[in-house]
Order: sequence, then C-alpha cells, then structure tokens
Amino acid sequence: MIVHPVASLPRTGLLPTGRHFVFVALTAVLGLLALPCRAGTGEEAFLPADTSSPRETLASFRGACNEIHGLLRKEDRGTIRRDEQRYQRIVGRILACLDLSHEPEFLRIEQGRRAAVCLKEILDRIPIPPEEEIPGAEEVEASGDDPALKEWRIPRTNVTIKLIEEGERQGDYLFSAGTVKRAPSYYKQIRGLPYRPGASEGLYEAFQSAPGPWLSRVVRWLPDRMRTTLWGGHAIWQWLGLVVSLILGGTVIIAVYVFGRRLARRERKLGAIGYSLTLIFPVVAMILPLLLSDFVRDELRVSGGVLAAISFTANVIFLIGVMIVIVGAGSRIAEILVTGLKNKTGGLDAQLTRIVCRLVSLGAATLVFLEVGKYLGIPLSTLLASAGVGGLALALAAQDSLKNFFGSMMIFLDKPFRVGERIVVGDFDGFVEEIGLRSTKIRLLTGPQATVPNEEMARSHVENIGRRPHIRRLADLRLPLDTPSDKAREAVSIVKEILAEHEGMKPGLEPKAYLTDICPDALNLRVVYWFHPPDYWEFLAFGQKVNLEIKESFERAGINFALPTTTTHVMVGEDERLTPEGEPPRR
Repeated sequence: MIVHPVASLPRTGLLPTGRHFVFVALTAVLGLLALPCRAGTGEEAFLPADTSSPRETLASFRGACNEIHGLLRKEDRGTIRRDEQRYQRIVGRILACLDLSHEPEFLRIEQGRRAAVCLKEILDRIPIPPEEEIPGAEEVEASGDDPALKEWRIPRTNVTIKLIEEGERQGDYLFSAGTVKRAPSYYKQIRGLPYRPGASEGLYEAFQSAPGPWLSRVVRWLPDRMRTTLWGGHAIWQWLGLVVSLILGGTVIIAVYVFGRRLARRERKLGAIGYSLTLIFPVVAMILPLLLSDFVRDELRVSGGVLAAISFTANVIFLIGVMIVIVGAGSRIAEILVTGLKNKTGGLDAQLTRIVCRLVSLGAATLVFLEVGKYLGIPLSTLLASAGVGGLALALAAQDSLKNFFGSMMIFLDKPFRVGERIVVGDFDGFVEEIGLRSTKIRLLTGPQATVPNEEMARSHVENIGRRPHIRRLADLRLPLDTPSDKAREAVSIVKEILAEHEGMKPGLEPKAYLTDICPDALNLRVVYWFHPPDYWEFLAFGQKVNLEIKESFERAGINFALPTTTTHVMVGEDERLTPEGEPPRR
C-alpha cells in the first residue's frame, strides 16, 4: 500500500526559530520523508541523532525517516496525535542531519523539507554501500586529522556528508550545505532511474502538488485538467489558488490596517484606553501575512522559488508591522502616562513624555530591524551600513527637520514655556496651544494661529508673560509748570493715599509716587505700583478705579493736568525777508 502522507500530516509545535505560529511546514517535511525501511522501536524515537561519523549520520537520517514512515503507515492516524512529543523528537533527528547554516532562518524549514524529500528520492533510487564500507566512528577517531575522512561522498553521486569544523555543530558529520542546496537539481538528474524494491513511489510529486488537509476535498472535485502541471512543477489549481489567495489576503491586510488607523485617530481624541485598544488592528495586519504564507505552503503546497519569494515578502511585511506596532505602542503608553499622571504630579510635561516614549520606541524598532534582518539572511554589517547610509541621506535631506527636532529637545529640557502660557516671541503675542516635534503653535491675541519652527523658538528671545508673578504699572502724570509747590506736594500725597494698601498689593512691593522731573513745559509726577496676582483683566479694572479716584481728587483740590504743547520753529532765509514796506528786497 502506497501512502501519500502529505494530506494526512498532524500539526505539532516544534520550531527551530520559535517564530512561526503553526508547525504545519515542519510536519509536512516528516511526512514527505517516509522511507520504506524497517520500523524502529519506541525508544529510538527519543534518542538524539548520532552525527559522529558519515555512517552514523546516514543511519540516523534513514532511521528517523523509517520511524516517520512506520507511524504514517498505521491505520490509526490518532497514534501520532496522541504521541506528539515522540513525533517531534523524530523531526529533530531528521533536521539534525542536514547542514542548513547557509540558509536564512526563515527559509530553513522549507529548504530542509525540500532537500530531505529530494534526498529521500535519491536514496530510493541509488545503491547504498554496505555499512562496513562507510567510515564509522572508529575510523574517524583513529584517523585523527586525516583530511580524507573530513568528507565522504556516496559513490557515483554528488551526495556528500561533511565534517563541520566550526560553529555550533563543530565536530558533527552532516549532509553538506552544498548537498542540501543542490538536492533538488540532483533529484532531477536521477528521477528517470527506477525505484529500488520497497520504495514509496511518487513522493516528490505528492510533495509538489498534493493539497493540504483543508483543500483536499475541494481539489478532489476539480476537473482533471486542473491538475495539469505548469511552470515550477505546480498544477493549474495551485496557481489559481495562489493568485486568489494573494489578492484576497492583500485586500484584507490593507483594509484592516487602514480601518485601524482611522479608528485610532478618532479614539485618540476620546481617551487613552480606547486609543490603546486600537493597537490590535496593526497587530492583526502584522500576523496576517505570516498566516497567508503558511496557507500557501501548507494548503496550496507551493514550494521552491515561488514560496521563497512569498515567505520573504511576508516576513518583510511582518518586520514592518512589528516596527509600526512598537512605535504605536510607544505613542499609546505616552498617552496613558499623560492621562494617569498629570493630575498627580502637576509638573508632568505631556510633550516631553510623548517624545521620550517616541524615542524609546524608535530605538526598539531599530533593534528589531537589525535582529529580524539577520533572521531574513541579511548580514549585520550590511544592515548597519544600510542604516548608516540611509541615516546620512536622511540627515542631508532633512536638515531643517533635524534642526527643529533638536530645537524641540532644547525647549523640552529648558521649559521656557508650556502649553497654555502666554508668550511674546518676535512679532507674535499669544497663548501656546501645542509644542510639537517640528514647530510650536501659538494662538495670537488677535485670533489667528501662528506656527513658529522650534529651531527659531530655541534661538529667539521669548518673553513668558504667563509666568510673571505680578503686573507692574508705570504712569507719568504731567502737572502744569506754574503749579504752586504746595499743590504739587498735595498731588503727590493724594496719589500715595489712593494707592496705600491698595487691592492686589504684595508685601515688599509698596506703591511709589515721586516728582521725578521739571520739564520745560510741565512737572512730571511718576506713579509705580504692582498688582498681584497677575490677572490682566483684574489689573485693568483696578487701574480704571485708580485713574478715576486720582482725577476726582485732583478736581476737588483744584489741581489740573498739563495740556500737551507743541513748539514750532520757522527758519526764514535771507531772500525771503520783507522790507519795511512789505516788498521783497531788491538785488
């Protein structure tokens, strides 16, 4: 009986990298590696792979495949599900025999699966030397550093088992990286050879085009022509399913992300809790590409370069999504801190909290970019060089933005003003509405909103009217020059009496009134007082009261104010002088 294990594989949880959400791909490897070998004992499944020599590596690989094949041939498929831990250990033994170090982490499972299936097909067709002709542990130990035993090749093939001389697997004999990489091409060269007795025929074809468990019933009802093989060794139904899956998956991903952004903008104005919950939408949009890639691999059974391109794209989208989620989480944490702490601390700078959280999240996103970049197979040096070149280009293209950013940092650190305070900077006089990363928005007293770059705010003279402890008034009262001395003294006494212990007076800042100057046309009586607290409208009301009392008191005392005078000097030239008779002089 020939078993097609591809459509009946169980799901497990073992992953070399721990990043994928399902284990379908790895279990598919095991099912496709079924070999017509003897069934092993239960204890063998829990033994680690022996890779101490070419003989032990080959025996471990074939023995593990034998275990999987024995499980899949049983009529009771629930046996695998009930003994999943044993099943996973067999998986580890198979993968432990392959050198996958040259592959990016996100492709190791797929490449290992494909290579193992091809190696199985090769071993099913070619003669294997007797065990005594394959170098064993004794020969390896006795040889010392003999170069001849660092690499063993199956006679008349390119299948090589090689000693790993550095890295985590140092000292192990594994199917070489070149063998793993070129196993599909080796299989194409020998696929015309007949199977040896007892081989499970058609395994590679099942690996290429047999649908997954969810689609097996649907594909069964399709016309036979839909199973015709096209480019890449995939059937028509696989290509159609791939196109439909990519279109639907891409549409759903974009829709979820766009809807989440719109909802986040609305919830941000309503409250921090609702705004935080909207983070679930970018998380879903981040996970969907991986699920789509798993569906393409496990249900549509797409493999090879097509699957590698889809997996790489899905992981890149996942990486971008992770960075977006991290930055979004930083923004939401900032809003929670601002909402929860501003009433307790009183001095909490909301904008500083937001920018610190933003910088931390950007740093975390950068670390994720470097780490996931290595997972995708991009060398760290390349990532750092790319980040450096990109950062330099960005810095040159955004010099003004960087100036404004550092200006924002100076404002946040020095705190020359806060939101809600009235300031005067340059020609702008108004209340600060928002301090952003690029600019500060000021609501002018005349009504319009002014936007001033933070770089200019940081280097300009800023008068913070909102932080004045009091309002000072300095007024000059002009008395006529012919005012009698006693009336002048009385005027000073009247002003002092009106301002004595006045409303809004702060101890230590008593009002002052002095005759400061004798001008050509008037006596100058200078009045100075301070009003506290610095409420501008209360200050104006008090000033009006003082003005009326001074005017009424001066009127009762018969003291007048000096009227403004203007002196005009007319220069007349010699030619313009008139004679006594009123005629111009004759020359």
